[in-house]
Amino acid sequence: MGGAATQGLMTCLSCEIEILQAKNVEFKSHGSLFVRYYLSTGNNKRAQLNSREISAKADLFWNESFSLQCSGNEDSINSLKQQTVVFELRWRSTNPILGKVRGSQLLGRAEVPWKTVLESPKLEMEKWVRMVPNKGVVPDDVKPPSVQIAMRVRVPAMAEMGEDEKEKWEVEEVG
Repeated sequence: MGGAATQGLMTCLSCEIEILQAKNVEFKSHGSLFVRYYLSTGNNKRAQLNSREISAKADLFWNESFSLQCSGNEDSINSLKQQTVVFELRWRSTNPILGKVRGSQLLGRAEVPWKTVLESPKLEMEKWVRMVPNKGVVPDDVKPPSVQIAMRVRVPAMAEMGEDEKEKWEVEEVG
């Protein structure tokens, strides 16, 4: 595949991300956990998404997914291979008396390249990602927090698309 022969050939892609669960997370006070993740939207811009917040006292399960439908040609897919998804495990403190919500605190972050997904046999992967604290150092006797994620790319159809069909698949970039 390449060159002028594929310029008009559009591929519809579904990029899916699942936030499943967390482990090795320690809490010192009341609060909630959530995962913030960033997706590249091209032109050095990215979209920020947050999972729902779960109580730090509950089981640390989200089992939540996000899917983005888009279209592109071979160059778009090659560009996606160069991108990563940034995951941040965040904690938000709540005051149990007043119930006030404060800003969130970064517990750790990890990056997962789309290339890993695109080069896997079924265009999918599921794994535990180690969240590296913002100081970047984890003592030897401490297990760092980890988040189980799944990422998939689905290619439902390849077709010559007319201009009106293309418009319904294009995603507007967000700053």
